[in-house]
Amino acid sequence: MTSGDGVGKTGKVKTIYKQLLKAYGYQGWWPVTVSKEAGPKYFPGDYSHPRNEKEAWEIIVGAILTQNTSWKNVEKAIVNLINSKCLDLECISKMKTEKLAKLIKPSGYYNQKANRLKSLAKYLEKWPSLEAFFDRPVEEIRKELLAIKGIGKETADSILLYAGKKPIFVVDAYTRRIFHRLGLTNESLDYDDIRKLVESELSKAKNKREIFNEFHALLVEHAKRHCRKKPICKDCPLAGICHASKT
Repeated sequence: MTSGDGVGKTGKVKTIYKQLLKAYGYQGWWPVTVSKEAGPKYFPGDYSHPRNEKEAWEIIVGAILTQNTSWKNVEKAIVNLINSKCLDLECISKMKTEKLAKLIKPSGYYNQKANRLKSLAKYLEKWPSLEAFFDRPVEEIRKELLAIKGIGKETADSILLYAGKKPIFVVDAYTRRIFHRLGLTNESLDYDDIRKLVESELSKAKNKREIFNEFHALLVEHAKRHCRKKPICKDCPLAGICHASKT
């Protein structure tokens, strides 16, 4: 595709991924708690997590809580749930909304998020297990998640990729910013256009799920270090292919 289609030259996605991985290394997303004392922990280069339903549910909770806030605030909320012995689907489903909101208060928008968590928990309770829920075609699961109030495409895809181990790419505001500055996309492309662009460029990879996982995390790291609202172009690992750095 050409830039006139709103998309950069074919192959550029792979170049971005390789250069970011070389610059920052493996990120270890999504963090999960393997011990109460340590709290949520990253596992760079280890894509075996979630290893059980407890870890999968923690990722799902984190995907809801991280909406419009920093991960540090999410960790505080998750630790509160762990200390209250309520980081599980059944407990959140049965807990009073007011109490749940108090526990997740550090994550912000806690009343909304408490309602979203409870709605999702009640929906997932209909399934015999999270494994059974995720053991279906991606688009079928995605459609159901998007039908739950408060779950948008980014949250649904985060749940599918990180908790369900499904090969789907997550697009966030950082991805949009970076791709636009690199001349890879334009403002007319919607969420799914960008998602499908990345997935098609990397479709031949044997380990697509791991690459989508890593790429999303690397883009977030790059946005924090260099591609901020006001970009820091000095020493940027993508400077050689970035339009913004040359203006």
